Amino acid sequence: MRPAEEFRYLVLAAQREGNRLLGQALKPLGVTPSQAEVIRVLDERRRLTLNGLGELLVCESGNSPSRLVDRLVAAGLVHRNVSAHDRRHVELSLTEEGARLARRVAEVEEQLYLWIDDLAGGGDFAQVNAFLRSFVRDLPAGRALALRSEDRTP
Repeated sequence: MRPAEEFRYLVLAAQREGNRLLGQALKPLGVTPSQAEVIRVLDERRRLTLNGLGELLVCESGNSPSRLVDRLVAAGLVHRNVSAHDRRHVELSLTEEGARLARRVAEVEEQLYLWIDDLAGGGDFAQVNAFLRSFVRDLPAGRALALRSEDRTP
């Protein structure tokens, strides 16, 4: 197997296994990794339009998050506020229950990150992250990550 092919499969395997582990950890909370991402993004941003949310999601890059949001609204975790002046303008925000769940999701994610840090043995992620960032830079998921990182960059 050539190095580029192995890299591709290693990234795919790491993504699938990481998502599987995250899914198992989130199962007691009653949400999927994709739903958890929506909850966390709404928790960080407070209010977003449906389109604005779609631009920030990695789990649904390039797709409308309508179905995900519909499930979260039905579960009482997200408010959907339709503008009285323009029915096409929909703002999303977390309900109180959604905000409580966001804190629990953050705890699950933190445990996953601690496990990854431990697995890395104190290694520096800078080179790997820089390479992966350049790999996805001009792709929808890469743009979503860049938009989400903008607020966190000093």
